[in-house]
Amino acid sequence: MKLHLRVFILFILLFPKLNFAQKPVKPDAAQLFEEIQKLNFLGTALYVAAHPDDENTAFISYLSNGVHARTGYLALTRGDGGQNLVGPELREELGVIRTQELLAARRIDGGEQFFSRANDFGYSKNPEETLNIWNKQKVLSDVVWRIRKFRPDIIINRFDHRTPGTTHGHHTASAMLSVEAFDQAGDPTKFPDQLEYTQIWQPKRQFFNTSWWFYGSREKFEKADKSNLVSVDDGQYYPLLGLSNTEISAMSRSQHRSQGFGNTGSRGKQREYLELLKGDLPPDGNLFDGIDTSWNRVEDGKAIGKILNAVEKNFDFNDPSASLPSLLKAYPLVAKIKDDYWASLKLKELTEIIQHCAGLYLEAATSSQTATADQDLDINLEAINRSAVPAELVSVNIEPVNKEITLNKKLADNADFEQKTAINTGDANLTTPYWLQEPGTMGMYHVENQKLIGLPETPHTFKAVFKIRLNGVEIPFTVSLTYKYNDRVEGEVYEPFEIVPAVTSSIATPVIVFAKAEKQPVKVKVTANKQNINASVRLNYPEGWTVSPKTQDINLAKKGESQTVSFNVMPPSETSQGQLSPVVSYNGENYDKKLERIDYEHIPLQTLSLNNAVQVVRINIKKEGENIGYINGAGDAIPASLEQIGYHITPIDIETASPALLNRFDAIVMGIRAYNTVGALRYKQPVLLDYVKQGGTLLVQYNTARGFDFPNIGPYPLNLSSDRVTDENAEVQILDPNAEILNTPNKISPEDFKGWVQERGLYFPNNWDAHYKPVISINDKGEQPMEGSLLITKYGKGHYIYTGLSFFRELPAGVPGAYRLFANLLSVGKNKENDN
Repeated sequence: MKLHLRVFILFILLFPKLNFAQKPVKPDAAQLFEEIQKLNFLGTALYVAAHPDDENTAFISYLSNGVHARTGYLALTRGDGGQNLVGPELREELGVIRTQELLAARRIDGGEQFFSRANDFGYSKNPEETLNIWNKQKVLSDVVWRIRKFRPDIIINRFDHRTPGTTHGHHTASAMLSVEAFDQAGDPTKFPDQLEYTQIWQPKRQFFNTSWWFYGSREKFEKADKSNLVSVDDGQYYPLLGLSNTEISAMSRSQHRSQGFGNTGSRGKQREYLELLKGDLPPDGNLFDGIDTSWNRVEDGKAIGKILNAVEKNFDFNDPSASLPSLLKAYPLVAKIKDDYWASLKLKELTEIIQHCAGLYLEAATSSQTATADQDLDINLEAINRSAVPAELVSVNIEPVNKEITLNKKLADNADFEQKTAINTGDANLTTPYWLQEPGTMGMYHVENQKLIGLPETPHTFKAVFKIRLNGVEIPFTVSLTYKYNDRVEGEVYEPFEIVPAVTSSIATPVIVFAKAEKQPVKVKVTANKQNINASVRLNYPEGWTVSPKTQDINLAKKGESQTVSFNVMPPSETSQGQLSPVVSYNGENYDKKLERIDYEHIPLQTLSLNNAVQVVRINIKKEGENIGYINGAGDAIPASLEQIGYHITPIDIETASPALLNRFDAIVMGIRAYNTVGALRYKQPVLLDYVKQGGTLLVQYNTARGFDFPNIGPYPLNLSSDRVTDENAEVQILDPNAEILNTPNKISPEDFKGWVQERGLYFPNNWDAHYKPVISINDKGEQPMEGSLLITKYGKGHYIYTGLSFFRELPAGVPGAYRLFANLLSVGKNKENDN
């Protein structure tokens, strides 16, 4: 086993919150002591940025584990607009993955995670564009809401609000909104509707987490005036954990796997700088200077502090249960705190510490990973007291169905107690991501429920409340219902318990392309999520299309059973787009959801009930050639998209690729970021270029420019840059109207550049050899035209094409013009008339 993996496993043991799918927490004494230290610190910090990966994990870990402050990270977006290095998911599904990666990171560095309703629509060059697409007032209200709910004493911005246009527009916008929200959170006239659920709050200080990077160079930063900066060393070592803060930070950041942000970490001192934006400058790096972070902060807190500070001072690492009498003495006092914020927060923390010190193991395991509304469900309850403190299990209440089981069972030291029970799920709501339940816009998710806004996940309402009497003090301990089973390889496995629709349906591909005006079968898979489903299925379809038969009956006797039915779909003769959506009629209700599971080993299993509509596109398209080789890069859906229009796609293992293999293909396509991610291309590139020289067509899609040092990405020199066009509606100028790739076999016109999504393209070359011919020019508003989005050159007998156009987004979205243009690129050199 590699050393870093051993360290990570050790960290999981030290930090029991690192558990997936509500696995019962089983902390050791070191973690318990950390929890007690945090219990005795009454201070809160909020870190604010735009995306997953923007956060400074070292500083979040320092605040949480070094200062022991309650620390949150507010990411305005879920990273939905990025790329995915671990799988094919993009957009909403990628946002779900990155949400879970952030939660995994917070489990490591000790922070909490929050979001706004802003949708990551892709790269933005300035905050004005960002705030127009996001709906500034709604996102601002979300930031104010989080400040009022989280009540941070200090706020730290990752980015500078005063430098629009120098970085991603989302970055600057996050800082601008944070600065504005700092003042508005304490103003009762701002977003007054929120005050039904919370109260105003005014933070004491706001900082900008600056560094030499924001000054242009280390030399400039060394010379800069630092009189308004606070300096903090966040490279400290934690003997209890056997880890430095920066090592924790590296493991936290490495959870961003979909972005390829694995980090080896560092050790030793690390200086962090904070520029004061609002409030008074604290001395000596004490960010909470002037803020009472002791128990004296709350009314009647002095007595609580006397008890709990003594618990911390006298904590027995060999016998944590020795702290129980004092902890139980403090419990009723904490419950009576008049400040609802601190009462709720500290009572929750204290309850967890009491449970852990008593060695209380509590579990409510369901008989199935999923259930539907109005379904009977078996539950196995387990409770064990692993301490000498007298304990009695008074009752267990299953929420939200409010089934109470009175037990009055003595829990003897280390004597396991189990009991089975059953419930009916009643009128249960789906547990799918709340921000995906209603259609949103390009820039915003639609969430009406104020209480949900900003939460990282949909709260799971199915819980078991174990009411236990310890030394005469009655305490409710709450655990989520979870599904547990035994895997022959992995052993004990926990998965989240989810509420799903009674029946779901799906069409295998998100986009169906009709290249000809001919009917084709569309298969609908219907799955029962409960027993005895007798239903009918129909398709909703766009005007001008026809479907037969109108309905089909299905009979599914067992839960999990599926049946596939086929409909003949006939498109119109001309170009047309619309949605095709299956509807299952069962028991007097219509069901129009599909069930998707996202299952990666670094995040919990995600079960999503989503809209099951797919895009149908009728395209008048021609193509030359049939057999296409595809070299996968960072992952995209282009191979499946090309198969939709009749190409035969063969994945190529570049490590074993030979000239004889490559010569079988009419064209070879490089997946996105292939030269960034496929190491074997460094020594196999000559084989690909020789394929071109002998008459083949090689189409290379975008690669990221940062740190790019591939010596011969093309047959002639070309230099990648960060140039991009983020406006998907930006006008396209034709530079070479006679170019083969714009004329045959499909005539490309301005109409073909309409309806593009998210962007025109990215990482265009900005310098290239004279052999390359630029074909089109594009630019965002106010910028100079860029001619590097589509370059072509003849090399030997074949053709080499480099494009930064975002085909990886356009083809899966069913954009007709993108398909027509891509077909032209693959057809080059094969047309009867060839002017190149």
